[in-house]
Amino acid sequence: MYFKRIYDPDLAQASYLIGCQQNGTALAVDPVRDVQRYLDLADQEGLRIVAVTETHIHADYLSGSRELAGRTGATLYLSAEGGPDWQYAFPHVGLRDGQDIRLGNVTVRAVHTPGHTPEHLSFLVTDGARAEQPVLFLTGDFVFVGDLGRPDLLDEAAGGQDTRFGGARQLFTSLRAKFLTLPDYVQVWPGHGSGSACGKALGAVESTTVGYERRFAWWADAARDDDVEAFTRELLEGQPDAPLYYGRMKRENRVGPALLGDVQALAPLSHHELKNALHHGVRLLDTRPREVFQAGAVPGSLHLPAGRTFETWAGWLLDPDKTYVLFARSPEQAEDLRRRLWMTGIDRVAGYVGDFGGLKLEPQAATPLAELGDLRQAFVLDVRARREYEAGHIEGATQLHAGRLLQNLGRIPRDRPVVVHCQGGARSAAAVSVLRAEGFDNIIDLDGGYAAYARRAATVRP
Repeated sequence: MYFKRIYDPDLAQASYLIGCQQNGTALAVDPVRDVQRYLDLADQEGLRIVAVTETHIHADYLSGSRELAGRTGATLYLSAEGGPDWQYAFPHVGLRDGQDIRLGNVTVRAVHTPGHTPEHLSFLVTDGARAEQPVLFLTGDFVFVGDLGRPDLLDEAAGGQDTRFGGARQLFTSLRAKFLTLPDYVQVWPGHGSGSACGKALGAVESTTVGYERRFAWWADAARDDDVEAFTRELLEGQPDAPLYYGRMKRENRVGPALLGDVQALAPLSHHELKNALHHGVRLLDTRPREVFQAGAVPGSLHLPAGRTFETWAGWLLDPDKTYVLFARSPEQAEDLRRRLWMTGIDRVAGYVGDFGGLKLEPQAATPLAELGDLRQAFVLDVRARREYEAGHIEGATQLHAGRLLQNLGRIPRDRPVVVHCQGGARSAAAVSVLRAEGFDNIIDLDGGYAAYARRAATVRP
């Protein structure tokens, strides 16, 4: 049996390629939208992708299942569980609890594990060349290393009303009936790792086992004692903010993400073409490091540094209906960044530039706390996560996660200074660029963020 984990560290997302080397066939599980990586890997291993599936309707990224099936001619298997509101709206073969996908000696069995979402499937993998019992359990957003998939995302980001409680009870039942009944030796390979907002305390290691989670997981005692109330309280407490683009991902993944097809290389733009594009409302994505951007940038440009957070911040801060031009140092970087934008459905990229030509650059520097005076005279906007805010915040500050900014512009005043901050300055620099691009001319970026404020506050305490 061939087995490979493909990991995206920005979205903390794992997909898998499973194959039978004897007959050269493979199945892709939870592929992302840039499907070339799976095509290249299968070709490298001498495998042919004949089946594609996913564990559930994803919320944090745009699925590549439809794209990959279309590119390869593979059969697309998607969950038929969860009821009519949770059925995929594009052609596929429905997959129910207990049904198998066969790849030569390898059997992949669908296991309905609702809780995170009603239609959620996990996959038990048996290597028939070695044993008749399963060896792997691909758990998607059901069981993580040290944690569980959150059941409150439908309430948090997709317009649900108190669905979290029913989801928690479903998750509890799934654990007892579908997970804890498995042998201890079965390996658990989840759909996310540390850093994902699909849980609150995901482990950093790649995989675990049923036995290890049975013994050491936070939920093990409640599951053993059949205490669903204690389980629900612990599960729902302290879940992180869910960026509101999750709701858009849910909708698009259910109806079918737009197919990319054969994509032409991204074109470089001349200085004249860039000026003309900006004049007609195209947004410039300045991907340079924060300190370089703050030293001087094109007015109205958006700051999304080309680092580990690029995909996440794109989902948080970019409007998929707008058109963008990338700043990139090379054609290769431009292509890489465009493919990363695909992850959250930002498809309208008109080209890239490697310099700004004769365009005027203006400082975007953050303002030191000492120059702000009395913060009580300003509207202080804290774009950190709720848990960060609760651990300590500026008195009177309004907390609004950066991933909810675009959908809440009406909450931000235009008639008095607005001081924006995060913990250290990275997130706020991006958020400030978005607000300025949206026409706010009263925005101040707090240099050093809450960390600088806390240090100063500590020095003036009696």
